[in-house]
Amino acid sequence: MNIAYGIVAGPLALFYLYAGAMKVFRSRDRLRPMMAWVDRMPLPAVRALGTVEILGAAGLILPPLSGIAPWLAPAAAVGFVLLQIGAIAVHLTGEDRRITLNVGLIATAAVAGWSATTWL
Repeated sequence: MNIAYGIVAGPLALFYLYAGAMKVFRSRDRLRPMMAWVDRMPLPAVRALGTVEILGAAGLILPPLSGIAPWLAPAAAVGFVLLQIGAIAVHLTGEDRRITLNVGLIATAAVAGWSATTWL
C-alpha cells in the first residue's frame, strides 16, 4: 500500500507545491490569467493560502519518508479535501464556474488520505 500511496500522494504534493509557490511568489497580475478569483481576495490571503498548500504538500510526503508523526499525512490529505471544497464555493460564487480540477483534486486527496491510514 505504500507504493499506492506514493503514486497518488507524490503528484498531488507536486501539484500543491507548485500552486502554492505561485501564490506565494507571483504578483496578482501574473496570477490573474490562471486564477480569476485572485481579484476577489486580499493578496495576504492568497499568500497565506499558498503557504498552507506548501505546508500541506510537505505533510503528504515527509511523514511517510521519515516515519515521524505519521498522522500528518492523512491530516494533510483531509485538509486538501476541505481546501478544495472551499475552492469550489469560491469558484461558484464568482464568474469562474470551472470546478473540474477541484473535483479531481478532492478525489485524489481522498484516495491519498484513505491510503495513508493503511500504514499508520
